[in-house]
This record gives sequence, structure tokens and C-alpha cells, in this order.
Amino acid sequence: MIWIGILIVALTFLAIIRRYETRLVLFVAGVAMALVVGKPLVAIDAFAKTMVSGGLVTTICTVMGFSYVMKLTGCDSHLVNLLTSLLKQAKFILIPGAVIVTWIINIALPSTAGCAAAVGAVLIPTLIVSGVHPAMAAACVMSGTIGSVMSPGLAHNPFVAKLANVDVMTVIAGHTIPALISLAVAATMLTIVCHLRKEGASAERSTEIASGGEKFKVNVVKAVVPVIPLVLLVLGSKMVALIPEVTVPQAMIIGAMLGFVVTWGNAQEISKSFFKGMGDSYGEIVGIIIAAAVFTQGMDTIGLTGALIENMKESQDVARYAASIGPFFLAVLSGSGDAAALAFNGAVTPHAAQFGFKITDMGSLATISGGLGRTMSPVAGGAIVCATIAGVNPMEIAKRTAPGMFCALVAVLIVFSFN
Repeated sequence: MIWIGILIVALTFLAIIRRYETRLVLFVAGVAMALVVGKPLVAIDAFAKTMVSGGLVTTICTVMGFSYVMKLTGCDSHLVNLLTSLLKQAKFILIPGAVIVTWIINIALPSTAGCAAAVGAVLIPTLIVSGVHPAMAAACVMSGTIGSVMSPGLAHNPFVAKLANVDVMTVIAGHTIPALISLAVAATMLTIVCHLRKEGASAERSTEIASGGEKFKVNVVKAVVPVIPLVLLVLGSKMVALIPEVTVPQAMIIGAMLGFVVTWGNAQEISKSFFKGMGDSYGEIVGIIIAAAVFTQGMDTIGLTGALIENMKESQDVARYAASIGPFFLAVLSGSGDAAALAFNGAVTPHAAQFGFKITDMGSLATISGGLGRTMSPVAGGAIVCATIAGVNPMEIAKRTAPGMFCALVAVLIVFSFN
């Protein structure tokens, strides 16, 4: 039975790499493994159970609802343009600064492709006009999309929080230092690559292309709104506790209401946008989590999870490398950091204590590793968006982001080794 399970898992990841529909592949694989031992309904029960997973669904759906409202009201554009205008004042840190700006915005807009589109539409042309090579400009934005690991709306964070029975801000606080280190390493390495390739801002490459429209006038009040929910969550977290605890849904709904107040937009359209964001996120994000739950239940039913855990008990190093290198390389190949990390976190992370790890540490390691791998993948949605805006091949972006992501993976592994 174990070998049949291994074959099904191998075929599953092969199908994901070949870009078949992720949810379908995970669901079919999970049911197939359960069917082998004559218990297909157990896998389907996992589907139904995960559909109504309280903290998971409410967190993800309200964050994406808020994100949709920010896009409708234009508050996200004001934030992007505010940070970009500040960046223009310090051209000597143009490359690392662009990575950091994108990283910050990616916390408020956790969708990789969505953030790449929102930030890239402004920042990539700005960098190109400053004389930065188009592929390097796109790589700056793509490198910054590892910031989503700090967002309560990233599917993995509430998922790990539920496994560990803690709140989502505790999970984020636990991997803040590794996330900041990965940012520092990625930004530094991209700057070095830029210097070696001579692709930084230069008068020779600088263009005189007009923007084609009026200069964007930033409203600071509107620019602040996207970060208010994050501030509320931090101030109300157990680690800071300056204000009463604020839940993620509360923070996001307050943020959406503020978006209406500062723009005085059409309340009906804002309401529609919020609920559309909730619905889309349920189908696109929670849907993958549901399918991954079926997959991990299938692995457990066929006995593969138990066998894997027994083998990993023999060495902490095996568990550590499995949690990092596995999600990393699958994300590089598939363009998604979700499938492998969610499958690993669902099957193995609940047993982290048996390997000498905390659930939050092992879960965060898989999450960050998957994100780093996705960021250097030429087939990732965000890379394709950035490449389209910059007018380059996605592979050119991957060539520039790869050194930073590899080094960041090593750095994160070292940090978690000492936790």
C-alpha cells in the first residue's frame, strides 16, 4: 500500500508541475489513495470538514474582501505611489528600495499576482525611466513578493495557526525575524547581481518617455488606509497589547469601512466588492486548502503519513530539509508555493513535536520556503505579470531573482536550525 501511495503522490506533483488544475489534482489524488484501502468517503469527509473551518475561512475571506475594497477605492494606488515617490528621492538605493517597497505592500495585498500588478504598473516603468534594465526592474518587484508571509491573509498563516491552536499573529511574530532576514538577503543579492550585470540606473539607458497622463496626486490619508488593519492587529496582539485584542475579521471590516469614509465612494459598490473578494478568495484560496486536506487525508488513510513520520523521527535534519527544500523546489517547478507547503503542513507539521520542532516553526519554514521558490519561478503568475509590464521574458526575471532566493533559503534554514 505504501508504494502505491508513493506512486500516487509522485504523479500528483508531476501533474502540478505540468500545470494541471491544482485543486482537481489534489482532490483526485486524495480520493484515489483512500479508495485503494476501500475508504473513499473518509477523504470526502475531510473535504466537508475543511469547508467550514472557522478561523481559516473567516481570516482569508475578510482579508481578500478588504483587498478588493482597497482596489476599488484606489487606496492601494495611493499607497503604491506614495512609497514610489519616496523611493525616487533616493536613487542610490533604488534596487533594494524597490524590493522593500514591494515587500511592504505585499503584506497589505497578499495576492502575489495582484500585488505584482498593482505595484509593477507604477514601479516598473518608474525604474525603467530611471535607467534600470527592464528585466532588473521586473525582478525588483518580483523579489518583493515574499512579503506576503507577513500577512494574516496568506492562506498558510491561519492554516498553521489552526494546527498549533494559536492566533495568526503569534505565527507571524514567530517567523518575523526569518522573514526580515530573507528580505535583507534577497534585496542585497539582487543589488549585487544588478551591479555585476551593470543594469542599475544609468543616464545612457534612461529614457525620456512621457508618462502619457497627468502626474498622480497622492492623498496621504487614502495611502494610510491599507495599512491600518495591520497596525490594529499588531497593536492588539498578545506580544504588544497596547489596545484590546483585535481579530483579523474585525480589523479588515474596520479597514473596509475606513476605505468608504475617506473616499466617500458608492457604498453599494464597496459592499459588492467586499463580498466579491470574499467569494473569490473562498474559491481560489480556501479551495486549494480544501483540496489539500483531501490529499493529506488520503495520505494518512493509505498509511503514507505514518511511514513518513517514522522515517523522519530518526533525524531532525531530515525533517528540516523536507520542510524547506521540498516546498522550495516544487514551487520553482510549478510556479505555486501553495500546493507543496499546504500538503506538507497538513500531513507532517501536526507531528512536529516528534521531530523536536514546534508546529509554528515547521509550518513557517515550509511556508517561507515555498514562497521563496515561487518567487524565482519563471512560470509563477506574478513573474508573468511583471514580465508583461516590463516587456521581457519571465525567464530573464528568474535569472536575476534566483541567486537571492537560493541564498535566502539557506539563511532561513540556518535561522530555524537555531530556534
